[in-house]
Formats: sequence, structure tokens, C-alpha cells
Amino acid sequence: MSSLAPTSRTQVRRLPKRGVYDTEQINAILDEGFLCHVGFVQDGQPFVIPTLFARSGDRLYLHGSAASRMLKTAGGGADICVTVTLVDGFVLARSVFHHSMNYRSVVVFGKARLVTEIEEKAKALHAFTDKIARDRWGEARIPSEQEYKATHVLAIPIEEASAKVRTGPPLDDEEDYSLPVWAGVVPLRISAGQPQDDGRVLDGIESVDTARLITERQHR
Repeated sequence: MSSLAPTSRTQVRRLPKRGVYDTEQINAILDEGFLCHVGFVQDGQPFVIPTLFARSGDRLYLHGSAASRMLKTAGGGADICVTVTLVDGFVLARSVFHHSMNYRSVVVFGKARLVTEIEEKAKALHAFTDKIARDRWGEARIPSEQEYKATHVLAIPIEEASAKVRTGPPLDDEEDYSLPVWAGVVPLRISAGQPQDDGRVLDGIESVDTARLITERQHR
């Protein structure tokens, strides 16, 4: 089991006991999540952009239009911050002050690299596709040469990162346990609804199996 050494940017200072630096746990959170927020600064103005991401080995991949401001800035050598958060439950306490959430989050700092080698680019796009629906890459048409050119892919090394995790019930003040107020945890999870076709699916084509969409990313 390996761990990432905390840095001045990744050291968890607020409630440090919740900090996690183990790479296996960090990767597990990243693999369960599918939406990240990318923070960067352009001309003195901070931006935070939500986007799909994928992990392959020890790097994260981002992708989008070659005209994307985020990808242009990040691919130009700017420092970026990538955050992934999974909300596992609402924590209801006997006092308003102690209400909270159970969550797992990861923050990754670093500089992105523009992926130009076609094999790595294809591997990244494969990972994005299967992140949405397992084995989808083998069913749908793969990108054309023109589509590859129109898509930028960035790679960010998972070298400066940490996780923060809260689990368990609320922690009330001792004198509040006598209050006639319900307290505990309301679990949350993401679930896939019934697939709705676009009205132009060919006859005889079965609907996508929802187990491929969300089962392996259910919040625990």
C-alpha cells in the first residue's frame, strides 16, 4: 500500500484526522466519481468548470473541444486544481450547528500536459466512454481522424493529491442527547433511471443495460 507525501497544498488542516493520503483510497474515490471541477486562473480571474474526467493508472484525463478556454489555459502550463466529491449521506444532528454530510473527496494539484500521441489519446477517450457506460467503446463508432483533431485531451499526474472523508453518525453536544429530536444519517446514492431512446433506434436493438451505467459507481 503506497501513500502520497502531503505537501503544503494537500495537507488537510481542518479536521486532519479526516485526511487520506493512501493512493488506493484516492484512486477508488476517483474511479467512483464521474464529475470533477477544474479550477484555474486566467488573466487574474479565477474559474471553476465542471467536466467529465477519467483515470488511467497514475494520471487523470480531461477532454473537450480544442476551442475550450479551460483546456487552452490548462494545456498552456498553468497550475490547476481538480476536485472530485462524492456525497454519501446527510447527517442530521439534534442541534443545527452539528448538522453535516458524509462525503469522500479528492483534490489534485498540478500542471496538465496536452496529449498529442494518438495511442494515448485513444486510450484516454476509451476511458471516458467506458466511464459513462461500461464496454460502450466496443459498441459505438470510434472517433474519426477529424474528430480526434477537434478534441483536446489533457493528462494530469496524480502526484500531489489528498482525500478527505467523513463517515458515521452526528456528534452532538452531550447535553443535547436528551432533546426530543431525531438524529442520524440519511444515506444518498446515485441510481440510473429507465433508459429513453432518441426515437431513431433501429428495430431489434436492445436498450442499454442500466447496470452498466451506474452499478460500479453507487455511493456506499
